[in-house]
Amino acid sequence: MQNLRENKQSINQWRLYASQKSGGTSSDVIYTLIERIIEKCSLSGRVLDFGAGKGLFTQWLHRCGRFNKVCAADLLPKPPDLPDNIEWWVGDLNHPTGFSAESFDVNVAAEIIEHLENPREVAREWFRLLCPGGILIMTTPNNESWRAIAALIFKGHFSLFLAESYPAHITALVRKDIERILLEAGFESPQFQFTDKGYCPIFRCSWDKVIGPLAKGIRFSDNLAAISRKPTGVS
Repeated sequence: MQNLRENKQSINQWRLYASQKSGGTSSDVIYTLIERIIEKCSLSGRVLDFGAGKGLFTQWLHRCGRFNKVCAADLLPKPPDLPDNIEWWVGDLNHPTGFSAESFDVNVAAEIIEHLENPREVAREWFRLLCPGGILIMTTPNNESWRAIAALIFKGHFSLFLAESYPAHITALVRKDIERILLEAGFESPQFQFTDKGYCPIFRCSWDKVIGPLAKGIRFSDNLAAISRKPTGVS
């Protein structure tokens, strides 16, 4: 029993270290993509920022005025500058959260699935948390970009999963993986959108500075978003 307890403690410490190493934030490019999706889909109601980190995007969800309830979940504690009416659940996102089933109309999971050990388990948790008809917006590194493919060929792994990103990034997925995971959890087939921003390792600058407006879509974006709905009439 002592060894089991010590092992569990070491796992928890390792996950906390990995969470802190990630920095608790994503790039403005990723946040802008999610904002655009929320605005285009006219999303409202109750929203969860799943993997909120330092709460930067949680603040935007609160300020934008679209949502009547904003909650967040992360292994890191609630930042002191967040409004008191934002409910913050602290816990290991490798396991189910403390929120009740069907608590949310929208679930935003920005750059979190690549940090977790079992993407299928977390997708089932997303499904549980959403009410019927609810929308999931998740983002993750795009491992089908030219940058990611070149890194896999020449360095042995996708560009955002090399040594400098470990142990923060541990689960690399491509679109087919994401589609299978979400469908298996019960979601409708996802739609994919891209940041249209990516790094060109040859010229050491962004792709748009190399080829201009042609630098869009899957091959020139470092990150993607998957948007999926929980079917109505399903609990």
